[in-house]
Amino acid sequence: MTDFSGKTVVVTGSGRHKGLGQGILQAFADRGANCVVSDLRIDGEAEEVADELRARGAQVAAFACDVARVEDCRALVAQTVARFGGVDVFVNNAGIGFRMKPLLEVDTASEWDQVLAVNLSGAFYCTQAAARAMVERGQTTGQGGGRIINIASQAAKTGFPHLPAYVSSKHGMVGLTRASAVELGRHGITVNAVCPNHVTTGLGAQQNAYFSKLLGYATVEDYLANMAAKNPMGRPGLPSDTAAACLWLASDAACYVTGEALNVSGGEEMH
Repeated sequence: MTDFSGKTVVVTGSGRHKGLGQGILQAFADRGANCVVSDLRIDGEAEEVADELRARGAQVAAFACDVARVEDCRALVAQTVARFGGVDVFVNNAGIGFRMKPLLEVDTASEWDQVLAVNLSGAFYCTQAAARAMVERGQTTGQGGGRIINIASQAAKTGFPHLPAYVSSKHGMVGLTRASAVELGRHGITVNAVCPNHVTTGLGAQQNAYFSKLLGYATVEDYLANMAAKNPMGRPGLPSDTAAACLWLASDAACYVTGEALNVSGGEEMH
């Protein structure tokens, strides 16, 4: 993969162990990138994530950001520019996937609105802030361009029960990806989405517990075994699978790829 030495990568929702965000930053850190850890709070766990990246040789900063607040998203980009001089790759990874409830029982304020605010509005706020910084750098230094990558989901392509807000937000993220790609291409900025299937992160573990009970499995392990058996590759996704897709989309090899929603599902999703 491309050497990202001197490049700066920001990943929202990356302050948790075994999460997609951590996995993505680890992949970039191993290839020389400056890494920005960002999460709702920079607590002890987030600091441990940052320290682990430093142990890999990366220059690392950690900034708190509630992506549902436009001011926080703009501050995240401004802090990154102040620390590293610019943003080269911005990954919208922060998301809520643990609000599981039948559609007829969903509360609009505490469940629907919250999921859309984080998963979709947050991606828009960060995309806008990152793109503005990328365009400004191009205008002032002549070194424009950049990569914006949205972590969508298999749920951006297919409906799932008891996840109406999540599925809607991820479908919307693909729309945001396409609309952003159309407008930002002239600035040398590509915008793409990655659509993983189920990955057992901390968030994914909550889904495992919920859906194994909903579908009548005796244990979570039985539910996971059935999930693996239905996948053409025989296993669920790993953070490293999503990270590898992000590396490629951020590389020079993908400079002419934009507006795409790339399935990373072991063949489970094919459209």
